[in-house]
Amino acid sequence: MELYIYIFASLFSVMNPLGAVPIFVGLTQEDTKAERSRISLWTAVNVFIILIISFFIGQYVLNFFGISIDALRIAGGFIIVNSGFSLLTGKFGKTRGINKQVENDAQTRNDIALTPLAIPMLAGPGSMSLLIALYQESSGIQQLIITSLAIASVAIVIFLTLRSAHYLSRILGASGIVAISRIIGFIVIAIGVEYISSSVVNILQGINFQ
Repeated sequence: MELYIYIFASLFSVMNPLGAVPIFVGLTQEDTKAERSRISLWTAVNVFIILIISFFIGQYVLNFFGISIDALRIAGGFIIVNSGFSLLTGKFGKTRGINKQVENDAQTRNDIALTPLAIPMLAGPGSMSLLIALYQESSGIQQLIITSLAIASVAIVIFLTLRSAHYLSRILGASGIVAISRIIGFIVIAIGVEYISSSVVNILQGINFQ
C-alpha cells in the first residue's frame, strides 16, 4: 500500500491534472456535456496507454541508446524540477507545449483527447522518465502490478477531473486553481531534487568503488 500511494502521489504531482482544467475548459467550451465526457474518457485512456508503454518498454529504448538509469533519473529530475517551477510561476501550459497557436489549432480539430491533452499536457517527459526509473527499480511481479494499478488510478482521476472541469472552474476559480497548482509545484520540485541527488550519489559511489 505504501508503494502504491508513493507512485500514485508522484505521478499525480508530476502530471497535475488540475493544471489541465483551464485548458480543457477553453478547448471544450462550445462542446456538449456528452462530448466533454467522451473527450475526458479518451484523454484518460490515451494517458493510460502512453504511461503503460513508457513503463514496460522504456528501459529497452534506454538500452538501445546506451543510456544509464542514473543519467535518465538526472535528466528526468531536471524536467520534473522545471515543471515544478513552472507551476509556481504560472507558466505550466507553456512548458507542456501549450501555447495560443496550439490551442487555436486544437479547437479546429474534431478530437483533442490525444493532443494536446494527453500529449504533451498530461503524459509528458517528466512522468515518462519517472515510470522508466520505477521499472528499473522494480524487484518483482508484485511491484509491476502495483505500479500498473497506480497508473490506472491516475488515469481514472484524470477522467473524473476533466469530466468535472467546468464545474471545478466555477467553484475554484482561476485563483483557486493557481493556488493548488503552486502547492503541488513544491511537491514536484522536491520529487525532482530527490531524483537528481540520489542519482548523483549513485554515480559518485560507483566511481569510488572503481
